[in-house]
Amino acid sequence: MPFQASSPVSASALQGNAQDLLPAASRLASGWKLWLYTNYDCNLRCTYCLARSTPTTPRRALGIETVQRLVDEAVALGFGEVFFTGGEPFILEDIYAMLAYATVRMKSSVLTNGMLLSGSRLGRLLTIANDTLTLQVSLDGARPEHHDPYRGRGTWLKTVGSIRKLLGLGLHVRLSTTETPVNQSHLPELCDLHRSWGIPEEDHVFRPLARRGFSAQGLDVSMENLAPEVTVSRDGVFWHPLSTDADMQISADIFPLRASVERVQAQLEATAGGEPLKKVT
Repeated sequence: MPFQASSPVSASALQGNAQDLLPAASRLASGWKLWLYTNYDCNLRCTYCLARSTPTTPRRALGIETVQRLVDEAVALGFGEVFFTGGEPFILEDIYAMLAYATVRMKSSVLTNGMLLSGSRLGRLLTIANDTLTLQVSLDGARPEHHDPYRGRGTWLKTVGSIRKLLGLGLHVRLSTTETPVNQSHLPELCDLHRSWGIPEEDHVFRPLARRGFSAQGLDVSMENLAPEVTVSRDGVFWHPLSTDADMQISADIFPLRASVERVQAQLEATAGGEPLKKVT
């Protein structure tokens, strides 16, 4: 049975009221981003994938009950937005329930390659969409030759078709671009393309190629050079969504989320005082 969406006004009002009612002392993560690795399997096999996602990667799903509890704790801690990532979240049957639960409580974004959003999947998405939901679609270039080398032959055409369809349905689309040696000199062309679709500059985000996961190229990233963005997978809590490798782990325990937030804050205070950053276990 499809999940019924709240009206846009109700979603925004509930989000605002929830934050306003929080005592200042409880807003330990005021305005922070919370990232959730809903799963690790994917319909694509991108050669720079940080999460090592493929169609045959074990799912390692968080599950709806864990996600609901995380959202509730995130609201209580004052997080400003939750991001659902993977893997490809729209492989999951329960992603719609996750988004329906989250979007009436806080701003929510879901990262996707967009290629599965048709037919019944798109229909179920439309039943739960409201003004607090953003679809962050990965697009690396204005032409196939700038996108397909890392993501697979034919993926650009399907992704662009999906983006235009989602925009035509009135959904909020943000584009995410990974800068690579193939597309670096052609990014202005991509910006011209998304502006022609009506997507503003503030809805186009970039990330550098990072030497994690499948990628042998890019920046070396670690807790020492990344500002924290609390990230949760089935395996625990991590420093940043660019990696859920062991060296980035904050805690093996997901709950209570407050404990990991306090550990991150302690690390930030220590480094501000001149102490070296160290892995927390």
